[in-house]
Amino acid sequence: MRSALRSIAAVFVGFVAASVVMMVIETINGLVLYPELAKAAEGVTDRETLRDLLKTAPVGAFLVVLTGWILGGMAGGWTAARLAARATIRHGVVLGALLTLAGIANNLMLPPPLWFWIASLPVMLPAAYAGARLVPAR
Repeated sequence: MRSALRSIAAVFVGFVAASVVMMVIETINGLVLYPELAKAAEGVTDRETLRDLLKTAPVGAFLVVLTGWILGGMAGGWTAARLAARATIRHGVVLGALLTLAGIANNLMLPPPLWFWIASLPVMLPAAYAGARLVPAR
């Protein structure tokens, strides 16, 4: 029972770590790299308005988000594997699957261009796996 709780906690903390890294990079994206885009999106809640805004967004803004997702996945995979008692790679893969589901949910809420769907969904699982692989064997 204790091992199962530790595994759940490891994946949960990994998810939080991944989310923090992604949010920091996306905040930098909006405040430093593309402030005009962030200002245009401020307070917008209508899905069609968001879709139109994202159609005009620079490709670079999406590439920064994609980079954040990759780095977040790696950080989360590393964290989950580091905290896991055993089967460290498996914890990274589980986290990668959860991050992929979260990416799908995010893309459904904020409809990005089709190319971003295609580019973003396959990166989470390999990124979390790579992060888990960085943890030295015990």
